[in-house]
Formats: sequence, structure tokens, C-alpha cells
Amino acid sequence: MKKAILTLALAVMPILAGFFPPTVHTTVRAVNGNEVTLAKPLPVNGMSGVVIHSYGKGLQAISGILVQHAPGQATVRKGDLLDHKGLPTPKNVAAPGDKVIGGYLYNNVLVLAPNAETYARITRSGGRFWIHPDLYAAYLAREGDSTPDASNLAGFAREAQVGLVYIVQKGQAVLFDPISSKVVGRMPFQPVGTTAKYPFYTRFSKVGGGFFGGSSEGDYYQSVGGIR
Repeated sequence: MKKAILTLALAVMPILAGFFPPTVHTTVRAVNGNEVTLAKPLPVNGMSGVVIHSYGKGLQAISGILVQHAPGQATVRKGDLLDHKGLPTPKNVAAPGDKVIGGYLYNNVLVLAPNAETYARITRSGGRFWIHPDLYAAYLAREGDSTPDASNLAGFAREAQVGLVYIVQKGQAVLFDPISSKVVGRMPFQPVGTTAKYPFYTRFSKVGGGFFGGSSEGDYYQSVGGIR
């Protein structure tokens, strides 16, 4: 029994070890237009994050979204990862000394897998808040989209507070940042079994309206293979 538990633990460990970029707290060192220099680089180029601007007297708020494109160098734009249209957007995006959280919401992970067994293998490793693909399936049905892509993943991420998308592709697993539209993690991965549900594993057999009201026939690996 102990041997079986150890085998299971060893099978799960590679799913997490060294795969997820850590959340990093740093500051803005310098600003040049929409380019910022960070006091400490984020671990992976393509990582997104937020700028927390100080307004003095203890007041601070998220003022911008940044994406690192080179070590310690990032582009920044106005906005917030929270979808709250009723709140005003801060006037200043970034200033030297502002706080930066790289990998903001990276603990919230949507999983796209070919079948329930593979999904269970990933999520039982724990350590994250796993967002069920049923929610994404319902979002696609509502939007009338056909397959996962960078655009609808970004839209869903804002709505459901998703920081990363864990996608099982052919022979590998990738971590896709829906804010930057970049892959920030990659490792060899083999799914459990050979069954692959199209366009990805969800408990819905069909959802009225949109894509999921039509044919359920197709190739799972083709549906997610374009996200790179």
C-alpha cells in the first residue's frame, strides 16, 4: 500500500515541480512612456502582472497591467484584471517606486484536458485553485465561439479571474497566460488513457446555443494545438 502511494506521489510531482512560474513582488525602477524597468526581473518572459500605484496618504490601487518582454523590461497599459466597469481607471499608470506583482492570480488555473482521468490527475496535485472547464464551456456557448483561442481565453479570464490556463497538448503540457497571450511554462506530459473529448473535457454533453449546441465530433488535440 505504501509503495502504491509513493508511486502515485512521484507521478504527480512533475506536474507542479518547476512548471509554474512563482508570483513575484518587485517595484518599478524607471518609466519611459509605456516601458518600465523592474527592480527585479520576473522569472519568465511573457509573464503578466499588475502595477499598484501609490496616491499618497496610504491610498493605492491597481493602475496598470504589465507584460515582461525581456528580463526586467516590461510594457504597461492602463487597466485592471478585475472586470468592474463601474470603477474609475486611475489616471497614472506607473511611477518609479510603484509596487509590481508579477504572476498576479497565477494560483487560479483553468485546466483544458482530453478526458476526466487526465483532468483528475492534474487537479489532485493540489496547490492551486483549479477552475473547472465546465465554466469555460458555458462561456463559449454563450459567446458562440467554436474552439479555444487566445481571444476567448482572455475574455473568460477577466470574467472568471483566471491567471493561467493549463493545457494538455500532444506530448506536452503548457501554461498559457491569457493576459499576455504567451506560454510561460512547458513540460513533457502524457495523458491518462487514449480517450479525447472534443473540444476538451467538460461534464456537459451539450449546451443549448452556441458551439456546444452543434456537433460534438472533432479532434481535441487540434482544437487546443493552436495555443502556443
